[in-house]
Amino acid sequence: MPAIIDSDRIIRNCGIMLRMAAAMDIPYLVTEQYPRGLGRTVDDVAKSMTDQSRRIEKTRFSACIDLVQEQLMAWRRGCVLLCGVEAHVCVLQTTLDLLATGRQVFVVSDAVSASQGDQIAPALDRMLRAGAVITGVMSAMYELLGDASHPAFRTCLDLAKALIE
Repeated sequence: MPAIIDSDRIIRNCGIMLRMAAAMDIPYLVTEQYPRGLGRTVDDVAKSMTDQSRRIEKTRFSACIDLVQEQLMAWRRGCVLLCGVEAHVCVLQTTLDLLATGRQVFVVSDAVSASQGDQIAPALDRMLRAGAVITGVMSAMYELLGDASHPAFRTCLDLAKALIE
């Protein structure tokens, strides 16, 4: 993560997405690209995981490995919120593979980055042109809530405040 553009913001926003998922009882997975060589999920993100067993190691750049595909099928999920690094490698390839399976992909742009700043916009543009929806943490959270009467509204409101602090 030290090489990732705006890494503190990306770590914070990925953590917020995980806490939002827990508050709204939305299942999640965290994939790790070759953790032996690149390291495990950063502590601040890992601490936001309510279930550490949802961490999956991979060597394929796309996260659409068999174990992930099986879990998405078991959960019967047709929509996926996607965040992480690197925009032009793992995030892009995962997006394209998820779209190829017929799923709707929402790429959370303020929770996506790369080590090369000039690679982020073209990657997001390619994902958009391929059929992904580009969104932000705040937008995704409020869209999922739908109404202030949602039981997770107070928790998500606190998470939203953390975005603007």
